[in-house]
Amino acid sequence: MRADVRQVADGTYLVHGSNTNWVILTEGDAVTLVDTGYPGDREQVLASLTEVGSSPEAVAAVLITHAHNDHLGSAEYLRATYGTPVYLHEAEVPHARREFLHQVSVGTVLKNAWRPGVLPWVVHALRSGGTTHNPVTAPEPFPTAGALDLPGRPVPVHTPGHTDGHCAYHVPGTGVLISGDALVSGHATSRLEGPQLLPDMFHHERPRAVASLDLLAKLEGELLLPGHGPVHRGPVRDAALRARELAV
Repeated sequence: MRADVRQVADGTYLVHGSNTNWVILTEGDAVTLVDTGYPGDREQVLASLTEVGSSPEAVAAVLITHAHNDHLGSAEYLRATYGTPVYLHEAEVPHARREFLHQVSVGTVLKNAWRPGVLPWVVHALRSGGTTHNPVTAPEPFPTAGALDLPGRPVPVHTPGHTDGHCAYHVPGTGVLISGDALVSGHATSRLEGPQLLPDMFHHERPRAVASLDLLAKLEGELLLPGHGPVHRGPVRDAALRARELAV
């Protein structure tokens, strides 16, 4: 299966993998890669870099929104093979090392198996390596506060709730918000379309996930690149407030 690579702004590409998105920020042939899909998406990740005129050797860093396998997929492969640094919020670093796991339990998934879309999502997750042991051996906290000295100059925004160390990435220069799973525009297990929180079962602490939408609503931007679902165009503030209204 080929990844769907779409240029959404200057030097900015949203890539739809098998069931998760990742983002490529370019500067010449150097790139910042935000998230890496499932472990089973590796060939798509590598092909997407080629498609934007880059290569895995040119990845300046991998930024991870949070350390679930559908976002962490090829981070360790890139680190071990090419020496690519993998950066996360300091609270998410031990999660990436798999010192603990903030993830929906099998029991909770089974309780929700009657809901539309859940069983097909489970099958896909299992086939794509969603439950494999897939730690990053040497993840690193962000090296500086504020904008990172990487292609795109992304600014980490701590948005806890989905996991303790979840981070979105704001790119003020292009009005882009890379929101990970703090704010999505669709999911295989949701019947909603447009800006929303993921279904409740996926959040480590749902009240904090709801509160983090207020943080996102303060950001300037007109382009939402979520971890799941299509690109959403329009004020980031409006998208975050709509998701909050739906979550009440």
